[in-house]
Order: sequence, then structure tokens, then C-alpha cells
Amino acid sequence: MAPMSEVPSLPVSQLPADVPMLDVRETDEWTAGHAPGARHLPMSELAGRLSEIPADDPLYVVCRSGGRSGRVVQYLTQQGIPAVNVDGGMQDWAAAGRPVVTDDGRAPQII
Repeated sequence: MAPMSEVPSLPVSQLPADVPMLDVRETDEWTAGHAPGARHLPMSELAGRLSEIPADDPLYVVCRSGGRSGRVVQYLTQQGIPAVNVDGGMQDWAAAGRPVVTDDGRAPQII
């Protein structure tokens, strides 16, 4: 496995608006708050649901802080799927003032 330093990554500050994002956090984290337009596929379910990976090129992968998404990007690139880790994850996303939403209208938070 390649070292995490070799995983394609981009900080939130350099992400273009409306990039295709895959959120790999667990369901309770997603429910608490996520980026608008992101797709949800928990890291724990990834291997069994590879057919659901969006065909975006590249696909930006996000988690809470960047650790889990980095491992997912490493796995996806080994499968030939072009993916980029969102450094700093949803914590940096929210801190940068990017929008965070919920599906049920509650006030969003990053947990």
C-alpha cells in the first residue's frame, strides 16, 4: 500500500465550487451535517458497494478530518478509480465557511 503522503489530496481552500464529493463518514455523522450535493457511502460499506461509486473524474472524497477519506482514496486509486482526498475533511470545510446542510432541517453540525 502506498504511503498516505502519496495519496492525491487537495485542501478545502483549493476545491472548486460544486465538485463531485463522496462523503465516507458513518450515517450519524452524515445526518448531523454534510456538504450540499455530496453523495454518502460509509467507508465501512465501501468494498461491498463499489458499483455505487460515482463515475466522476476525479471524485473528491471527504470524511471528518481527512484520515478515513485518505484511506478510501488510496483504495479507490488502486481499483483504477480517480479520486482525491479532501484534506482537513468536513471540519475544514465548515471552518472555511462552506455550506453544511441536513436532510431533516435541523441545524447542521460536524460531529
